[in-house]
Amino acid sequence: MKPIFITGIGTDVGKTLVSAIVTEALQADYWKPIQAGFDQGTDANYVRSMLSNTQSRIVSEVYMLRMPASPHIAAREEKMTIQKERILAAYQQLSNENDYLVIEGAGGLLVPLADDYFVADLIRNLEARVVIVSRNYLGSINHSLLTAKVLKDMGADVAGWIFNDQYLQYEEEIVQWSGYPRIGSIPRVDLPDRSFVQEQARRIAPALKQML
Repeated sequence: MKPIFITGIGTDVGKTLVSAIVTEALQADYWKPIQAGFDQGTDANYVRSMLSNTQSRIVSEVYMLRMPASPHIAAREEKMTIQKERILAAYQQLSNENDYLVIEGAGGLLVPLADDYFVADLIRNLEARVVIVSRNYLGSINHSLLTAKVLKDMGADVAGWIFNDQYLQYEEEIVQWSGYPRIGSIPRVDLPDRSFVQEQARRIAPALKQML
């Protein structure tokens, strides 16, 4: 089974919440190879706190960068370079006990991980199936379709969209224009908790499993 890579149309679109929901829906393992900024806690710890099932395993990060910035900048500040070989070696060493592995990216597709290496390159190297997270806000149609175009141009294997939040009802237009199907929509709540994640996981699980 291919790994499932959660990417977003930008930063702060709800990738980590969606990653928790997808992980719960599939009882998958979860991995965020690169964490940039963790003063408020890591994304892995957030996902762990939101899961109800006992099957999922949280895999340790490869890079933990203190600065909340683009990974290549945060790494530079800490006098290191993010190396794709190290990430891919860690991936190869992961246990195959679970049928599903959810991988959360950093920001969007063209976030640089190193000077000549981007999130999109990591997706290609991992041969991952992509779930795109789009949060509804003014300008998100443009950001969504640009993301879809990059994925098409790179020949990525895309499962579909998960929409997060509600601004205006233009999900169907994004689906139509992008050519990628909708897996589900996550309603906006101020403080999502474990029960919310469990309910949303139950809702999207049938469509998610069908598209994978």
